[in-house]
Parts: sequence; C-alpha cells; structure tokens
Amino acid sequence: MRGEGVVAGPAEHADLARIARLATRCRLVLLEMIHRAGSGHAGSSLSCADIISVLRFDRMDWSADRSGDVFVLSKGHAAPAWYAALIVGGDLPAEEVGTLRALDSRLQGHPDRTRLGLVDVSTGALGQGLSVAVGRAVARRLHGRDSTVYCLLGDGECQEGQVWEAFLYAGANRVSGLVAVIDHNDSQSDGTVGDTLPLHPLPDKLRAFGWNVAQVDGHDHGELRDALRRRDPGRPSAIIAHTRKGRLGPGRVLLDGSHSDLPSPAEYAAAVDYLETLLECGA
Repeated sequence: MRGEGVVAGPAEHADLARIARLATRCRLVLLEMIHRAGSGHAGSSLSCADIISVLRFDRMDWSADRSGDVFVLSKGHAAPAWYAALIVGGDLPAEEVGTLRALDSRLQGHPDRTRLGLVDVSTGALGQGLSVAVGRAVARRLHGRDSTVYCLLGDGECQEGQVWEAFLYAGANRVSGLVAVIDHNDSQSDGTVGDTLPLHPLPDKLRAFGWNVAQVDGHDHGELRDALRRRDPGRPSAIIAHTRKGRLGPGRVLLDGSHSDLPSPAEYAAAVDYLETLLECGA
C-alpha cells in the first residue's frame, strides 16, 4: 500500500525505526498499566498502539499546553494506549503507570478531561467522538486556526448512526482539517464486526459521502505516515487502518485477539519478555 513511487532513504528508515521503538515502549507501558490495575481493554489498546504512536510521535503538532492539533480518542476504552504515549513522550510522570482506573486517579478507564488536562475530549459512549471532532474542526476553521483535528474510531462503533451523520455532515460541508482514523480490527465485544453488522464496502461508502479515503496496514508505520501526509487539504480525510486486536508484534498476538480479557501473570510476563526482546534487537 506504500505507493506513489516513494523510495525511503536512510533518514526515513531511521525515523521509522524510532517510531517502532516508541510503539514497542508504549505497548510495554500500557500492558503494565492494565496488569497493575487488574482491568482494562488490552486487545483494543494494542491494536491502535501503532496508530497512536505515528500520530503522537510524528505527524501531530501536539503539545501539552493544548495549543496545537487536537486528538479525540473516540474509542475511549483504548485509553491505556493514549496514556502510554503520554508517559513515553514525557507528558505524564512514569509513576502514574500504577494509577489506571484507581479512585480519584487522573487516568480513568476512559479519557476524562475534567481529571486530566492532556485529554482534549472526554469519551466513552461509543459513536460520539467523530461528532465532537467535526465540531472542533469547524470551530477552528471559523477562527482561522491552521491546525488539524484527529479522531481515532473503532470499526465496531462505526455501526452507530451518529457516526454516519458526522461523516455525512463533514463531507457535505468539506470540513477540512479533519482526519478520521478507523482502527479496523474486525472485532468487537460480541464477535466480529462482519458477523454483527458489516461495514463493507466501507471505503466506497466514505467516498460517496465526500471524504478522501486511504487504506493502510495499521501496524505499518510507513504506510500510516504516508497516508497522513497525503490527505486532501480541501476536504476531510479518512484512513482505514487494518489491524489485529491484541497485536504485540510480527506474528505475536495476545489472548488470541480478545476484546477485553486480561492476560494471566504468565501471559503478561511472556508478553513483556517478547517486547523487551524487540527493543534489544532494535525494533
């Protein structure tokens, strides 16, 4: 899917290797958070760790004072992935890794902007995030702000009617400065997306709604970055990122891609050993 005749040079390869190391570190942190909390959505967090790493560490003009781009984690149950990126990026202290889902913690099970100022939008009720992102993008355009609103959705929540209202409005009004990234792992709490309520043909539907659409391997940092670079400046862009729920790395999936199961102590230790080995090998 890496197209357009682009040949990556040494600097590009080095930068992609940097992102890969950061993504691996994020996986280690999010798994520790969930393990210590004894609850959380490990599979959903792992499936979008690469997407969030490319956004946070490469493409987004993101700053802790909230003056740059906006990030809306519509699939709010994957909050550990975003918290991990904030810890790895130095925006959150490492000692907060043990506070996930604790009473009065800043790191709630779903992003809560009233507790953590590094959260742009509180999310949790699936299907609402894209509507908020559209509103934020329209407001920034009206105020002449040259920034981008990124919204990360799950494919299961794309079954919600409100999501399609937002797609329709943004496309019809050519809401630029808006990028929706869909974590398309074809899995939700009660089975596969295809068996529950199929989205196919998702790319054709989004194009019919007036969106610029790209499909990528959601675990390939180069493909993700290329798609984010090629977005259309005159209309909203959607990136369908094909992922595997629970993915730790090449050929390695935690808990067979379960939506919300917790790894046992032995499974957690094995996952940590695998990820640490990746880091030692330079991955």
